[in-house]
Amino acid sequence: MAKRNFVSNSTESSRIFKSDLLESLTKVHWSVPIIFYLPVIGYFSWKALGPGELGIFSYIQYFVFGLAFWTLFEYALHRWIFHYHPTTKWGKRIAFIFHGVHHDYPKDRLRLVMPLSASIPLAALVYYLFTFFFSSDIVLAAFFSGFMIGYLIYDECHYAMHHANFKSGIFKRIKQHHMLHHYSDPEHGFGVSSSLWDEIMRSGFPKEEDKSEKVNIDK
Repeated sequence: MAKRNFVSNSTESSRIFKSDLLESLTKVHWSVPIIFYLPVIGYFSWKALGPGELGIFSYIQYFVFGLAFWTLFEYALHRWIFHYHPTTKWGKRIAFIFHGVHHDYPKDRLRLVMPLSASIPLAALVYYLFTFFFSSDIVLAAFFSGFMIGYLIYDECHYAMHHANFKSGIFKRIKQHHMLHHYSDPEHGFGVSSSLWDEIMRSGFPKEEDKSEKVNIDK
């Protein structure tokens, strides 16, 4: 069990860069990914169903495949990239910029969804890598549409986990899972929109701990 973290509950942003321009690139309103990526998803869906003439059933199959694959990608990205512990000074600085600042200031409203300065290059890189596994651009378009919907669900769920007060149901359980990650043990509970892969990879929290830990999910 990792040592319990004590973090700031301030909603204010902690400054990372001296440059105002660089600083602005690290902050984003929760609505920006929706506004930017829904048209992108619409374009890829149109590409598959329109010019690509992909059948609706095939489109749904690849879309769901992309959505499901996102859940694994989300888990891997959070566990092995965001929570990678470098040993060099610059490595630690980069790790703090990408994710460490969020653990220090988990209620910072402007650093809860991924800024476009990071998500656009990442999405472009992932799409390029996917081209090596799909022989057809049309099939990839359908898959990528589902993958990017998964990303939007993740981003908006992440914001909600920190700022919405769920009284019951699945979202309350997901929030409890994520709050344990922040306030109890950051080396477990890497799933944000779902705890599925934590269950599969055995990186979640014991059931009895969920009951005994007095973690305030409304933090």
